[in-house]
Amino acid sequence: MHKLIKEDSILRSFFNYLFVEKGLSSNTVKAYENDIYSFVSWVEKSKFDYLKLKEEDINNYISYLFSSKLKSSSVNRKISSIKSLYLFLLKKNLLKDFPLDNLVSPKKEKYLPESMSEAEVDLLLKSPQTSNKTEKRDKAIIEMLYATGMRISELINLKVTDIDMKRNVVKVLGKGSKERLIPFGDAAFDALSTYLSNREKSSCKEIFLSNRGTKLSRVAVWQRIKIYLTRENLKNTISPHTLRHAFATHLLNRGADLRSVQLLLGHSDLSTTQIYTHIAKQRLSDVLKKHHPRG
Repeated sequence: MHKLIKEDSILRSFFNYLFVEKGLSSNTVKAYENDIYSFVSWVEKSKFDYLKLKEEDINNYISYLFSSKLKSSSVNRKISSIKSLYLFLLKKNLLKDFPLDNLVSPKKEKYLPESMSEAEVDLLLKSPQTSNKTEKRDKAIIEMLYATGMRISELINLKVTDIDMKRNVVKVLGKGSKERLIPFGDAAFDALSTYLSNREKSSCKEIFLSNRGTKLSRVAVWQRIKIYLTRENLKNTISPHTLRHAFATHLLNRGADLRSVQLLLGHSDLSTTQIYTHIAKQRLSDVLKKHHPRG
């Protein structure tokens, strides 16, 4: 916890409230903490008191964020964090008025997430050498990411009891502690079976372990995947999350319906999933331009 926040009992209470009462994950609370730390630091430098700010002051902070070249999506996230803080202050009767009533959030830029072609994914999946113990685990990780579209945070928290090898189904605990069942194919099943049959015995309940027998971190997974991206000369803008995008895009390219993809990804809102239809359409447009005589 940042020193500035640690010394403020009100802010500490706010983060405890997010974690205990709202049930947010430690990662989400950490994101809130970083947003509020940036905000309170700016307030202190401007010689203001965050308990006495007016809407005009907060608008000045938003202008400052844009002048720092932040994307509107990042600014919106910070505004959301600040709103949560001030709603908490109202609830605790530490404020009389809500200073963000008429605040208009900036319009989000439309962007397409980075994806991979089926050929690129195939190269990545074939890269780990199964004669090597660590790469055997890595192959199972990459196969499962692409086969299920799960998030990295969901994968590293998978426990042995979450996998049903008889039905080729994995139970995933997603955002907001929502459970979903995702089936996976034979390629992922084979890679996972090979890894599990050679997995060291450990008191750790998670499936994917480090070489020390402890739970893998998100950073460790990304570092391992980066090795294979470099080995296969694949673009360095790819991230582990790109496999989730590829999973959704390739399903839609092959005729899957949007609602099914939404359920598999664990999106609460269909509009979040719709971004992948734009990727699929863009790819069809590229194919048409490249191959049609009058493209």
